[in-house]
Amino acid sequence: MQYKVPQDVQREDTIIGPLTLKQMIIIAVGGGIAYALYIQLSAIYFMQIWLPPVVIVSAITLAVAFLKIHNLPFYEFIMHFIEYNLLGKKRVWVQGSGNPFVQPYQKDKKEEKEKEVVKKKETKSLAELGAVLDTRGETELNQK
Repeated sequence: MQYKVPQDVQREDTIIGPLTLKQMIIIAVGGGIAYALYIQLSAIYFMQIWLPPVVIVSAITLAVAFLKIHNLPFYEFIMHFIEYNLLGKKRVWVQGSGNPFVQPYQKDKKEEKEKEVVKKKETKSLAELGAVLDTRGETELNQK
């Protein structure tokens, strides 16, 4: 039995027309804010006062919902832009200067493995090592 395998798995599913669920939520929240501004300001002020805030909120909402810069959603692009401006731009590598982060549960396992390795290694006295060097290892070969 053959099944249809989706080809573009990175693309979000569309709900209504070309809109995804995320875009619909963004438009609903931004539209609600813009409508609330319109209702509050239009009852008291002229169009010259309430129109700019409503247009600004609507434009930001549409940009966040639909605009892509360098194939990134607008909100993600803004986050990268803020991160780029806040963090340092100069990176210096010094060999052996830092220790990699090891989580506590991994550290215990690493210590256990190191202890096992040390136990496995045979320690010999200096006299035994001197004898092996003097005979060029022939005594160990003969004993085996």
